[in-house]
Amino acid sequence: MFCRRWGQILALSLVLAAGPALAAPLKIASFQADITPPLGSPLCDGLVEPAKKVVDPLSARGIVLLGAGEPIVLCALDWVGVGNAGYDAWREQLARAAGTSPQRVALHSLHQHDAPGCDFDAETLLAEHGLSGAMFNPVFARSAISHTATALAEAIRQPHAVTHLGLGTAKVEHVASNRRVMGPDGKVKAVRYSATKSAEVRAAPEGTIDPLVRSVSFWDGETPLVSMTYYTTHPQSYYGMGDVSYDFVGMARTMRARELPQVAHVHFNGASGNVTAGKYNDGQKPNRPALAGRLADGMRRAWQAMHKVPIQAEQIEWRSRYVLLPMSPRLNDQPALLKDLGNAKLRLGLRIRSARDLAWAHRTQAGHEIELTCLKLGDAYLLHMPGELFVEYQLAAQQMRPSSFVGMAAYGDYGPGYIGTKISYSQGGYETGPVSRVAPEVEDVLMPAMRELLR
Repeated sequence: MFCRRWGQILALSLVLAAGPALAAPLKIASFQADITPPLGSPLCDGLVEPAKKVVDPLSARGIVLLGAGEPIVLCALDWVGVGNAGYDAWREQLARAAGTSPQRVALHSLHQHDAPGCDFDAETLLAEHGLSGAMFNPVFARSAISHTATALAEAIRQPHAVTHLGLGTAKVEHVASNRRVMGPDGKVKAVRYSATKSAEVRAAPEGTIDPLVRSVSFWDGETPLVSMTYYTTHPQSYYGMGDVSYDFVGMARTMRARELPQVAHVHFNGASGNVTAGKYNDGQKPNRPALAGRLADGMRRAWQAMHKVPIQAEQIEWRSRYVLLPMSPRLNDQPALLKDLGNAKLRLGLRIRSARDLAWAHRTQAGHEIELTCLKLGDAYLLHMPGELFVEYQLAAQQMRPSSFVGMAAYGDYGPGYIGTKISYSQGGYETGPVSRVAPEVEDVLMPAMRELLR
């Protein structure tokens, strides 16, 4: 008995000692799928002209990390937004393709307005009132989800080994500006939309922004495999005429792909609910390539400023936190919303908004919680957040870990719409009015959750 026990202890010691050597190697697979809508499809949630021609092909792009527990999926779409049951459907199908759980899938939109959206809850409500397909093309949406999942499943069969992580930042000049131009009374005196005609409004200071583009790259020795970039602004230059386009952020991504054709390029939009290019864009068409060139230059300099460090699977951690976002008081009168939805005399955009409001209200009242996630890569943290988040959340996250690399992708679950800070709801402005579906107390929910994810 004594010898047997010591033999078991010795065997266990050998297993523990060999643990790091036996750890699964870190690998990565990148995938890309065409998600360009057919002509005639609604764009920007049915609020602008439907698709008349394709200027740029839209894509779903992402990565799958293998070896750090269940596979981890990050995916960015050239769509305006994916919310509620649409968000659930995307995550569930991508998870099945990757052999993981939906909780380990981060899905984000880049929020181009000349692109489709997806919300199957709102579509159900609209269909009940004879408006199926008014907000987006549901048949195409399900096809796009399936097409992307197939591309993921094919990519995961041939992953590449990862040995190093690259991190870099660079300042982007003359692109982003805060769209809430404040007056001396502390209230919003003007809104600087993506295309701002007023020279006086454009002349106002940039305001609160995050001027940095962040670069995260994965390498196999000296061979670059994937470039992920993070920049914070609404991506529109001009839109609404039926021209399907990935706009200036997609153009910048394409410029970088031409410079580094052997690398998979994935771009994420940060917390840009109150950030646009309005200070530097009056809506003239030449501004689109100009903005794209400035952003691409920042991406290039962030890549050149990269610091490469070895990375192993055991240095990767996936964190999540579920939160119940407080519902906007304006959604309490749901009979009125339902009446507006059924009112054929109302403008279509208002009826669609009522359906989206009801979809979010129903989920919130049913206790549906939003999942916030964080991918920890050594001392780098990538936060995945919902809605059209204000940039102040992103800046606050960086201050929570001032000595670490902190990136943020917003426009995850698009259901809650704009998510402002507590004080912003008393300052007026477009974002915290009829297009936000959460209450001012949302800041009291999100800030502690971010701090926990960044612990």
